Amino acid sequence: MTNRINPEFYDKYNLKRGLRNENGTGVKVGLTQVSSVVGYELQAGVKHPVEGNLFYRGIGIRELVEGFSRRQGRGFEETVYLLVFGVLPTARELREFNELLDSMRKLPENFTENMILKIPSKDVMNKLQRSVLVLYSRDPDPDNLSVKNLLVQSLSLIARFPTIISYGFQAKAHYFDDKSLYIHSPLKGIGTAENILHMIRPDNGYTPAEAEILDLCLVLHADHGGGNNSAFATHVVSSSGTDTYSAIAAAVGCLKGPKHGGANIKVALMVEDIKEHCDYRDASALKAYLKKILRGEAFDAKGLIYGMGHAVYTKSDVRAQILKEKALKLAVEKGRLEEFELYAAIETLTREIFFDEKGPEAFIPANVDLYSGLVYSMLGIPRELFTPIFAAARVAGWCAHRMEQLFSDEKIIRPAYQSVAVQKIYTDIEGR
Repeated sequence: MTNRINPEFYDKYNLKRGLRNENGTGVKVGLTQVSSVVGYELQAGVKHPVEGNLFYRGIGIRELVEGFSRRQGRGFEETVYLLVFGVLPTARELREFNELLDSMRKLPENFTENMILKIPSKDVMNKLQRSVLVLYSRDPDPDNLSVKNLLVQSLSLIARFPTIISYGFQAKAHYFDDKSLYIHSPLKGIGTAENILHMIRPDNGYTPAEAEILDLCLVLHADHGGGNNSAFATHVVSSSGTDTYSAIAAAVGCLKGPKHGGANIKVALMVEDIKEHCDYRDASALKAYLKKILRGEAFDAKGLIYGMGHAVYTKSDVRAQILKEKALKLAVEKGRLEEFELYAAIETLTREIFFDEKGPEAFIPANVDLYSGLVYSMLGIPRELFTPIFAAARVAGWCAHRMEQLFSDEKIIRPAYQSVAVQKIYTDIEGR
């Protein structure tokens, strides 16, 4: 059985592996107003590094974060409104929107018992994907693609994702890890981030600082342009005219992959490996071990320093910069400053390694995954929930991209593949 294609064929037929151009930029396959990522400038086809930025509906992410931080309000619900409706809400609209999401957070009757507790999964992402598909059967009009129905479906999924992942985690912890089972109902008036902390913790307890930084994580992960793997999958599947649940389930499947939403778990595993095999308090020893990881001689032998580098960002990942600032404050509060300093040292030393080996033009920024896993760890969030929490944020972007696809482009996405198969003559079974 031959499934491997000769890599020379990609050059021969001038094909873009991973839909990437030779200069590392993404092949443009569509238009979007939902969000955009700025990581470089193109001049005469040459990519020039710039400081990174992320825009939601044209609004810079720093500006958005600073806006809701000034009034000491929650940011995720405001971000969801912006992504889905395309404008920032007024105070009244935001209040009514929060009330609407609160009214949708609970799962359908008997869903928790029959769908989650009776069929627990070792992987919360798989449980989330299956739950999304089963919600189709609880929708009285699941295939209706009207604007109103799509909005109802989208907002109900955004509201229910935190509940599904929390209950999915509790079922996993009980049935596979022999821990006590806690099923806490979502509360009204506290928002998405606080509900996640409320539902995953046995005592429902959390501090305002914990809720604030988790809310920030949700905002930073809510979307990342139409070309990211899961958003693009949402566009592709939606273009077929299928239902919302099928499209969002496909996106969940994409996000589960370690090259996409599972990257912060790889960062955590890498840091554990560094602690075990290296005197990480010694900068020279840490730098030498990072070089071994980069050469594929340590950790998982993939030659990657996880949490460093990005497909779009060159000089910096604005999300990582924002999260790093908050992570430092949380590390001080939690008494884990030394651990924070290790992550910061990995960032600094990796930059130095690339500068030493590839010259001053070699940029490798820390990406958001370097610090998001650390933040979740400091919040006491189990590793099994790192990617599901990412999904609870990104579902807002997926829903916005789905509606944009359906309302803007009626053509089914159908690219072409170059066949390199050798033509053969059919042989009867007796002669094989």
